[in-house]
Amino acid sequence: VDIPRFMGKWYVIASIPTFLEKGAHNAVEIYTWNEKHQRIDVDFTFNKNSFDGEKKQLPQKAFIYNQKTKAEWRIQLFWPLKFPYLIIDLAQDYSYTIISVPDRDYVWIMARTPKMDETLYQKLLTQLKAQHFETSKIQKVPQRL
Repeated sequence: VDIPRFMGKWYVIASIPTFLEKGAHNAVEIYTWNEKHQRIDVDFTFNKNSFDGEKKQLPQKAFIYNQKTKAEWRIQLFWPLKFPYLIIDLAQDYSYTIISVPDRDYVWIMARTPKMDETLYQKLLTQLKAQHFETSKIQKVPQRL
């Protein structure tokens, strides 16, 4: 993973949501390299339960765990806990990515735009099913275009 290229805005297209993100609309993650602390600052925002719902913001810190691939991070939402965060797929042009946790309980399909081509989306679901994810739990995240 080319970290500078990965930085920026990612729209959450679909996920197996955590309890914090259930009902999310307009979910966006913005990654910013923090040179001073040698980490990635993550700004996760969404509207709760509707496009006009309460705006939620969950700032996080990400630390690159695997220095060789840079595809395994540790995410910290609350100190001192850090959770594994795996970049399991990334388009060559960095137009989409799939993030997961090791036990496959959670997954996020994200893209640089708020809408993903349905053929590509179905291809990614097929790929996840082949990797033993419970694709029936994956929910599309409503995005207002």
